[in-house]
Amino acid sequence: MFRGVALKLTLWYLAIIMALSIGCSVALYHVSRNDLARNNRRQATFFNGFLGPTDFNDYNHLRKTQLDEDLGHLRANLILFNFLVLVGGGAASYVLARRTLKPIEDSLEAQTRFTADASHELRTPLTAMQTEIEVALRDRAITKNQAIKLLVSNLEEVAKLKALSDGLLKLASENSDGMIRESIAVNEIVAEAVTRYSKTATARKITLKQGLKNLSVEGDRQSLVELIGILLDNAIKYSPAGSEIKITTAKKDKQVLISIADQGQGIKASDLPHIFDRFYRADASRNKEQANGYGLGLAIAKKIAKLHHSTIEVKSAVGKGSVFTVTIPVSR
Repeated sequence: MFRGVALKLTLWYLAIIMALSIGCSVALYHVSRNDLARNNRRQATFFNGFLGPTDFNDYNHLRKTQLDEDLGHLRANLILFNFLVLVGGGAASYVLARRTLKPIEDSLEAQTRFTADASHELRTPLTAMQTEIEVALRDRAITKNQAIKLLVSNLEEVAKLKALSDGLLKLASENSDGMIRESIAVNEIVAEAVTRYSKTATARKITLKQGLKNLSVEGDRQSLVELIGILLDNAIKYSPAGSEIKITTAKKDKQVLISIADQGQGIKASDLPHIFDRFYRADASRNKEQANGYGLGLAIAKKIAKLHHSTIEVKSAVGKGSVFTVTIPVSR
């Protein structure tokens, strides 16, 4: 698809280049021809007073022959020049066309992949619900307890669908227009995020350790709490029972660094560039394994960070754990 578009765009670029080149060549040829003819007439007028009629006619014939040769050389050079422009311009036009279309191609590819992944993730719970309901409808001897179990299972699938749709909506609609920017104490947003996930950590026998300094940043409180919460939830999901997660803060120049370090399974170097992609899972299958979720959390976290002119960096070693560091501008 894009190859054909690139060729069409190349032809348009080349047509514009050749139109300019040929136009300039024609103009240059006419100007040069007029200048040569004018110079020839001046010389003829000058020598007319010194040469006899026969010699003067021979001189005129010689000058006309030289003029024709000069114009012939000029035409040949201009044709060669335009041929080189055609070849070089064609190659340059194709490269430029590919570079012009590359962002659009990447965007369309990402959109296609996103649509396919979203469709797959939506289809999974819907298929499970459909199968359970069809089996129940065929079973005429279904009991009340079995019906209740079916409804509970369906509610779980509905909850998954709701979580997925909420994540997709956040990615699609999250912008800075509705954000309330204010000076926020970092220890407060970290404490709120820790409170949200402390029960989950306790249930998995994971210790949340805090080493916080009295620092402030500027941003939207709820968005930053969600950002820290996503990273904390991610650390809990991939940490083994009995391990420790450290949340620390520091100040560097005019920026605040919030780090969340876990003792989990770590992330492969080949996966690190992609972990913030939507639906991406570090197991490369992009499907759910040991952790619940759809691979949207880190994508949302990255978007929140971007809206706050912040960055998220990851350092990880397989078998040793990962450290996610959020760098946020300090409060003015």
